[in-house]
Amino acid sequence: KLWNGRSGDFVTTMTGHVGAVYQVAWSSDARFLVSASKDSTAKLWEVPSGRKAKETLPGHADEVYALDWSPNGASVATGSKDRTIKIWKH
Repeated sequence: KLWNGRSGDFVTTMTGHVGAVYQVAWSSDARFLVSASKDSTAKLWEVPSGRKAKETLPGHADEVYALDWSPNGASVATGSKDRTIKIWKH
């Protein structure tokens, strides 16, 4: 669920992962959110319009525990229990 941090108002529920979500990270321009999940995927969300993921980042063989945006916002790095790191171009 996404809430407005200033007003406390509910914004939207983002659905798509079929496992627990471990981590989220905002893009530097705050237009996008990326999430890491037990379901072995990361998902890219367009905020605030995205109730469903704009893009699914598959390819890990196990849970995705870590993620972060590059400083310029052009890519996302994900780290998984499968002992791999993947770089995704946005």
